[in-house]
Amino acid sequence: MTGHGGPGAGVGGPVTRPNAPEPPAEPALDVLLEAAPVRAGARGGRPPGPIARRYGGPLAIPLRPHRPTVIANFVESLDGIVALATGPRGGGSDISGSSEADRFVMALLRTVADVVVVGAGTVRAAPRHEWTPAGISPAWAPACEEWRASMRLAPQPTTVVVTSAGDVDPGHPGLSAPGVPVVIATTVAGARALTARGIPPGARVEVLVEEGPLTGTALRGLLSRLHVRLALCEGGPHLLADLLADDALDELFLTLAPQILGRASAFTRLGLAEGHAWEPGSAHWARLGSVRRGDSHLFLRYSLRRGSGDGHGRPPSR
Repeated sequence: MTGHGGPGAGVGGPVTRPNAPEPPAEPALDVLLEAAPVRAGARGGRPPGPIARRYGGPLAIPLRPHRPTVIANFVESLDGIVALATGPRGGGSDISGSSEADRFVMALLRTVADVVVVGAGTVRAAPRHEWTPAGISPAWAPACEEWRASMRLAPQPTTVVVTSAGDVDPGHPGLSAPGVPVVIATTVAGARALTARGIPPGARVEVLVEEGPLTGTALRGLLSRLHVRLALCEGGPHLLADLLADDALDELFLTLAPQILGRASAFTRLGLAEGHAWEPGSAHWARLGSVRRGDSHLFLRYSLRRGSGDGHGRPPSR
């Protein structure tokens, strides 16, 4: 993986930065609920002091022993909208109101992940973005880098772009940033289109299927071949639904932003999972693991499980 020996390759011990700037003195998130800490077989744990004080404690994500662990991070409005479907305007920053606390949490999740997975639509909606901790929260980048190095991870998470059609701008700065490995997951036709358009410098193209949509199962197979232990999906909602359809999502980190956006048409504003629908008996139930608050934003963490509930709005017992 472009000189890192794979997304989870070691890079040595902790990095010391005696002259690194201090992160901003933002108020700590209020911890309203926190599940019992994970004691073994987890990525993360106790971050460096400034991060721990801001986040309100440790961040540990259990790792599956025999397959990649896949988590997702989304922000949605009070009425369930995650994207306005209007190009560069209407993405996550418009939903969150450019919340600094939301960007901080995103940076932490990118810090512990081996790869950040995004769909081509998400890439097009963020024409100048870079899917790294520094790309979302520059002020916290030194502390995140220190924590990442202490976990013996590659300097930056790999960006994995999922595109059936190969509709990716080869000049996108987030796909050609120095030191950020890039993998483009596509179809046979998508690979041809990428070759014709130009492949971002240093990017690696992986053909997952002959044709048709890229399933969650196919994507998880790619992550296994790349020796990924922890993958973070940041959208969009069609990609999330594909992961759910194949039971390929383990946890969801969901920011609830305090605004109501409304819908004039079902096709212009998107919900959390688009393109699939499940009946109540086969829907995906979630178990709430933690709740944090930053001003009026809520930061929710759920573990996912598919199956029928108990008739009282509660998920099936584990």
